[in-house]
Amino acid sequence: MLTPLHGPTARVDAVVDGLGTDGVVIVEEALAPAVLEAARAALDALLPETPTGRNAFEGFRTRRVYSALGKTRALDPLALHPLVLGASDRVLRHHWISATVGISIEPGEQAQLVHHDDAIYPLPQPHPDVMVSAMWALDDFTAANGATVLFPGTHRSAEPPRPVTRPVAAAMQAGSVAIYLGTLWHGGGANTTDRRRLGVTFEYLAGWLRQQENQVLVLPPERAAEVPERLQELLGYAVFPPFMGYVDGRSPLRLIPGRERDR
Repeated sequence: MLTPLHGPTARVDAVVDGLGTDGVVIVEEALAPAVLEAARAALDALLPETPTGRNAFEGFRTRRVYSALGKTRALDPLALHPLVLGASDRVLRHHWISATVGISIEPGEQAQLVHHDDAIYPLPQPHPDVMVSAMWALDDFTAANGATVLFPGTHRSAEPPRPVTRPVAAAMQAGSVAIYLGTLWHGGGANTTDRRRLGVTFEYLAGWLRQQENQVLVLPPERAAEVPERLQELLGYAVFPPFMGYVDGRSPLRLIPGRERDR
């Protein structure tokens, strides 16, 4: 079993320690009620126009709001949450946001194939950590409604969990977050209830790897001007030291209106 941290008192050191030991940490009450309600309402407005998945991995009874940061500003506080960013900074150092996906697991959905998020990169095993994911619960997550199924301790294994390995359902109240390494084996749970399970995931990626979503097209310079500077950098308007990602020899931040004179 995982012992959750309490959001108002949780510290980055505790999150990083938990990631090293188990590969995953759950933080309860991480969001203020107003931020939670705004995020839920924003995704509720987008879901009616969102199709269900195209294959079993996406989920034939799951709706995925891709490129979520391009569709609402209500998720910005989640993307910039200091506890998640602090842990990502420590684990990955220079990094950016790879993918932002709202996920509504509908009644009758089957359990997702168990996987690890950084498997899409052809890196030799084992390898240094290149990804930290954050799954935010916008509804209460339960074992019955599709809470993410986690396999603590598998973050250092290249092989799928053995059948005898007992998973842990990330049961948590709305406003909580599960933070886990990209090497952790996990999957979406089955929803055997008559209600959906809504969450949103953010994947933070080492800056020398290509993002899954092309965030500078999701939010081109004119729209990137709407968000805080830190989020602009996380979207990809930044240089990975010493000089990866520049435009005309300078930081791409200078392409954002209002930032032309910045260093």
